[in-house]
Amino acid sequence: MNTKIRLALDRTPNTNHTGFYVALAKGAYEQAGLDVTFISPDQENYQIAPSRRVAQSDAHLAVTPSESVVSYQTNGVPLIAVATLLARDVSAIMTLKESGIEHPRELDGKVYASYGARYEEDIIRQLIQNDDGRGQFVPHKSPWANIWRALVTREVDAAWCWLTWEGVKADIDGIDLNQFLFDEYEIPYGYNPVLTAHQDWAEQNADALHRFLEATAAGFRFAMKNPDESARILIKTANHPTLKNRNFIEQSQQMVSGYYLDGEGQWGFMHRTIWLSFVNWMIRNRMLTDAKGELIQRMDVDALFTNKFLEGITAGIRL
Repeated sequence: MNTKIRLALDRTPNTNHTGFYVALAKGAYEQAGLDVTFISPDQENYQIAPSRRVAQSDAHLAVTPSESVVSYQTNGVPLIAVATLLARDVSAIMTLKESGIEHPRELDGKVYASYGARYEEDIIRQLIQNDDGRGQFVPHKSPWANIWRALVTREVDAAWCWLTWEGVKADIDGIDLNQFLFDEYEIPYGYNPVLTAHQDWAEQNADALHRFLEATAAGFRFAMKNPDESARILIKTANHPTLKNRNFIEQSQQMVSGYYLDGEGQWGFMHRTIWLSFVNWMIRNRMLTDAKGELIQRMDVDALFTNKFLEGITAGIRL
């Protein structure tokens, strides 16, 4: 009998997830002895965060930003990142060109579309301050599915979006954007998204997790080499209403495929320096507190992520 694995997605199926759907459609998970199901957050109207599903044992794995792992660990819940989906972050704070907001400092007094994540507003505040602003913006909690629309319709002034998704959509629709990249404003933002597990489950199911990562890596390698075919696989296999525009999906796939593998041609591997820089930056800016509300001055970065379940992965599974 195949081992069941439930994977909670961070957003509705998109090109960040293509490798999962390629692995499913081409039988890589079946070949690895796995029965994999995906949980899209819109199934319950984004009411349950994917990291929470893992913490509550409602899912075995989740797609999350790296700061979700940090957040749970500050509260004593040992979530751990076991792979990164992308070799580097490709998100940015976006504003419409027509808004005249050309620098982060000009977001003072403006409305930001907030996802409601724990450290999100702290990061935006620091972005503004690093550009000599006050960091005094107005957070507006928008439904996840409507954040892009809220930006385009000027309901909000800025939103945190993906260059490879909303950025591509804007290009197709002829919408001019300003894009504020975190590293350009001295914010060493971490991996996003990562594949997150509960440490206890990962240790107790190490073989199944290794097989899952090996099959998934094969899916992402295929998507990197065959973006157009992989876009079609994503559309057909995920069969989600947000994937109806084939031209958009193919263009997004062409762009994001270049970020799946690192400089050594590996999928999933994370560098300690990136985790260390991000966590230390959060500590310096007094963002991290424990369950009692006390400031955290030091954190064991090595407890936040591991590459050990990726070790020994070869190109053995061919798609």
